[in-house]
Amino acid sequence: MASVGVIGASGFTGAELLRLLAGHPDLEVTVATGDTQAGVRARDLYPDLAAAYPDLVFEEFEPRSCEGLDLVFCALPHGASQAVMGDLLARVPHVIDLGADFRLQDATLYPVWYGEPHQAPDLLADFVYGLPEVFRDRLRGAAAIAVPGCYPTTATLALAPFVRHGLVDPSRLIVDAASGVSGAGRPPKPHTTFCAVDEDFTAYGLLDHRHTPEIEQNLRAVAPSSQQVEVLFTPHLAPMNRGILATCYGRPATTVSTASLLEALHADYDAEPFVIVTEQPPSTKATLGSNTVQVTARYDPRTGWVIALAALDNLVKGASGQAVQCANLALGIEETAGLSTIGIYP
Repeated sequence: MASVGVIGASGFTGAELLRLLAGHPDLEVTVATGDTQAGVRARDLYPDLAAAYPDLVFEEFEPRSCEGLDLVFCALPHGASQAVMGDLLARVPHVIDLGADFRLQDATLYPVWYGEPHQAPDLLADFVYGLPEVFRDRLRGAAAIAVPGCYPTTATLALAPFVRHGLVDPSRLIVDAASGVSGAGRPPKPHTTFCAVDEDFTAYGLLDHRHTPEIEQNLRAVAPSSQQVEVLFTPHLAPMNRGILATCYGRPATTVSTASLLEALHADYDAEPFVIVTEQPPSTKATLGSNTVQVTARYDPRTGWVIALAALDNLVKGASGQAVQCANLALGIEETAGLSTIGIYP
């Protein structure tokens, strides 16, 4: 049994990690920190965890408390893990960061998209990007893993097969995606209160959302080396707790059909335990609580556009479930351990 810590366990992704790890056959939580909730019992903040963690109390983060752990999950807000990552990597064999701090390989992108320079640019090269369906071989045994954002996971898995096989022009891609409110985190914000979100549907981050370069970086990794990758990404906030649905558009780079697009999805994903290729339009409800992503595609001969769709649970495959999947690979555990492919319905 490997001992793990969850730094930032009091947030939504941290609590989801606790939920998933409670049912993991090979991982045991021994440290759970939450600075804003230090001294609070996990069961009082998240009553759903009462049976699994009846006595767990959130601690203040102290790097020395991670000594002797086999692996640490960092579920901190953007910018927070940059300051402590060097210390953590020196103390723990495996660190998995769920934030955006180490996802981008190019340090010069952080001031442009995140509004501030990176505090530890020398560590960026140490991190493997944690999307198993694209980078699995690099994740096995990895010491430092940066888990993707929920939007980039959805968009990448929808589009990667078509970029990889030269079926779409990667320089003319459009991604429209809608996320549940939990993607904004646990702390209350004026635009995420019930009254603000209920009966509303809105776009945000127009033209400059920080996940844009992450999506482009992922697709560049699978595109032919000579091809430019450019994505117009527009996120939306939907009045639901969980889930992301991405509708992606591209221009064909060769002769395609709906059948050939579905064939490409099946070729890339039929062996993947957490990707389901469906002929029906994917839905967020179908993936609720599971680590699966559902994908499909169509070609519209009338307008000449390829449409690729993907749906997932933003807190599971879009965050904590994917982090557990990466932890399994890093520790040499069965990749599917502790993760469900079955959603909750209705």
